[in-house]
Amino acid sequence: MNWKEENNTLYKSFSFKDFAEAFAFMKKVAVLAEEAQHHPTWKNTYNKVEIWLQTHDEGNIVTEKDKALAQAIDALL
Repeated sequence: MNWKEENNTLYKSFSFKDFAEAFAFMKKVAVLAEEAQHHPTWKNTYNKVEIWLQTHDEGNIVTEKDKALAQAIDALL
C-alpha cells in the first residue's frame, strides 16, 4: 500500500510477521523521526503499525517534510 493523503495527513499501514518485528520497525522509524525532528502519530497493535504524518508547525497540513519522512520510512523495508 502506498501512502494515502487524506484529511491533511499522510497515512500508511504496515503489517509484520509478529510483534517483535513490528516493534523493531518502530524503533528504526523513531531514529529517523528524531534525526529529522519530525515526529509521527502512530499506533501499534500486535503485528500492525499505522503511521500518520503531518507538519504541526505549518498548521497541521502535509508538507515536503512529511513526504521526505514517508520516503525514508519506506526505505527501511
